[in-house]
Amino acid sequence: MRIPLQIPVNRPFDIVGLGENSLDLLAVVAAPPAPDTKQRLQRFAQLAGGQIATAMAACARLGCRSRYIGSFGDDAHGALARARLVEQGVDVDAARIVRRATNRFAVILVDARSGQRTVLWDCDPALTMSAADVVEADVTSGRLLVVDDQEVPASAQAARYARAAGIPTIVDVEHVRPGIAELLQHIDVIIAAQTFPPALTGHEDLGRALPTIAREFGAAMVTVTLGAEGSLTWCQGREIRTAAFPIDCVDSTGAGDVFRGAFAAACVRLHDSGGDVEDALTFANAAAALNCRALGAQSALPTRAEVEHLLLSSPHRV
Repeated sequence: MRIPLQIPVNRPFDIVGLGENSLDLLAVVAAPPAPDTKQRLQRFAQLAGGQIATAMAACARLGCRSRYIGSFGDDAHGALARARLVEQGVDVDAARIVRRATNRFAVILVDARSGQRTVLWDCDPALTMSAADVVEADVTSGRLLVVDDQEVPASAQAARYARAAGIPTIVDVEHVRPGIAELLQHIDVIIAAQTFPPALTGHEDLGRALPTIAREFGAAMVTVTLGAEGSLTWCQGREIRTAAFPIDCVDSTGAGDVFRGAFAAACVRLHDSGGDVEDALTFANAAAALNCRALGAQSALPTRAEVEHLLLSSPHRV
């Protein structure tokens, strides 16, 4: 099945992302702490993260020209998060630095046994982007636009600009927030966290929830990421199950963000060569698995060669 997107050519960037960045304070623990207990950390690190920032870093690592649009605080956390994107080759010229604002940050507890994590976050209200803050020329400078659901009015405005310019849109959506229906009306590919489709539709069965979302919002494709179980997609009247890749997981932080970035990168590359949507989904699952090799959302971003090697060496995915 061909990728159901018409992706334009001759744009300054391949992929533009608008949304969240974060400075992640990762603490590796022997086991999730119980109330009123103490334990020594096995490891602690300050690393860049955030949904869209990580997705754009993944795109750049995979060989795409990527641009990040969002808000950085003018503190040390903001400087580190911004510098990390620049190091990865992501364009940040359209991002804002908000004076006297603390950058978004998260405290992430990582279970050393499984790599699973618990995220505690905070965000300065001054960082919030409004619809008026979205610059049309910036969000339409790429062949594909990726937004998240953190600042719904801004994401919706960006998606409206993109659709008017003939640029396909992808959303990374986790929660049913005010205005989410308006945002989804302007999205071509909805990639959701596992809890989102049931919360939105009332259908616990994902096989029923995904086509309901596609029908209601006119999306060409609806995907839900399932962690170690891979992903499930509804596209053009067909259900597609894509297996995960077995890997020794150090930390699953950022795996879903990398899935979204890798899917966008694969869409751009495979669209140009006539590839299909199942190949793009498989590529995204492989990239997400590889990102679990190290601590932090952006510490193990895979190259295209690494993803392709995993694809060739893992004929029996589970």
